[in-house]
Amino acid sequence: MKSAAKPDSAFRNAKPEAKPYKLADSAGLYLLVKPNGSKLWQMKYQYAGKEKVFSIGNYKLTTLAEARESRDRAKKLLQQGVDPSEAKQEAKRQISRNAQNTFKATAMEWYEVNKGRWSTGYAAIVQSRLERCLYPELGYRPLASITPQDVLDTLRKVEQRGALDVTKRARQIASSVFAYGILLGRCQHNPVIGLEKALAPRKPGHFAAVAPDELPGLVKAIQRNDARLFVQTRNALMLLMLTFVRPGEMRFARWKDIDFDSATWTIPAEQMKMRRDHVVPLSRQAVAILKEQRAQVAMLKSEWVFPGHVLWRKPISECTLVNAVKKLGYAGKHTAHGFRALARTAIREKLDYPADVIEKQLAHEPRGALGGTYDRTQFLPQRRKMMQDWADYVEHVSANNHPTEILSKKNA
Repeated sequence: MKSAAKPDSAFRNAKPEAKPYKLADSAGLYLLVKPNGSKLWQMKYQYAGKEKVFSIGNYKLTTLAEARESRDRAKKLLQQGVDPSEAKQEAKRQISRNAQNTFKATAMEWYEVNKGRWSTGYAAIVQSRLERCLYPELGYRPLASITPQDVLDTLRKVEQRGALDVTKRARQIASSVFAYGILLGRCQHNPVIGLEKALAPRKPGHFAAVAPDELPGLVKAIQRNDARLFVQTRNALMLLMLTFVRPGEMRFARWKDIDFDSATWTIPAEQMKMRRDHVVPLSRQAVAILKEQRAQVAMLKSEWVFPGHVLWRKPISECTLVNAVKKLGYAGKHTAHGFRALARTAIREKLDYPADVIEKQLAHEPRGALGGTYDRTQFLPQRRKMMQDWADYVEHVSANNHPTEILSKKNA
């Protein structure tokens, strides 16, 4: 070992020689100079009766002051009976574990384990909520480092959009991910537990929907498009009007489920969480919108009728239809889900169709002892006629700018 306690210039000017040599500083710290010109800060120390070397860092990346600080920290560890080299290796292993134990990595594992139990539609919904609600804030955080406040801040960003139901579902998904992480030993506590008390409760009652008398104005708002919605967003809203399926069913509509020849849209039972597929008869107006939409997205070759505006391999987001209705000026008065209530009321009051036929088209499962018998009654011919009558009615009242009763359309 050459002379000790030299100034930084001595280390900076040290030249390589034929063999490696050590240029000492103090208290065991030295610079190892290799024949290839590389310089490494190291410290010699004794641990458990053995002489060992603690590697601090490359000279180009570590100043003399920083090397001395590292040496001093290593000395303190030795005073505590800790091997600094082992402590450094454990820190590296922890960094590696943290990279593998992030919220996103754990959520992806949890998703893969559970997706076989879910319908295709529900699996897509879970994936969407993870990507849009949870990953942006929590995705790359080590699972064990996430606090209740972190999760609460994340959920409140969703809550601030007015999406209270989505907030609730995202909270449930996050809780399941942490519960899975606990089972794997990646975290000790579930920070989601109890957060529902700090979040706004979902308002009881039905989704907001305009009355039948306000139908002409709603249709006109979609057609005028003062909000400058994308064409496919307007198409989706009009199809919600004409088919009154649930917004989630519209989001996950696939071209393979639509038969233009028979003018039907068959929603798979697994997506509906029902015992059988749900058949949606398509009116002439609905078929025309679908053909327009097919032309709009033909170049994308997407399986989805309404692919995402940016990520077209995925369906449009949950917020697209919700926000579209708000942009049309109906915030608090009507929702994407409200098209169902609107159609239900208007068809009953204006077109005088029986409740059984309407409820079957809404895919409402019967309850009670006679539910099985009721469920076998599909009312498909009546529903096909009703859907065309409804589309004609929507077209008629919007053209005349006022609602009217069409008693001639009464179901036979």
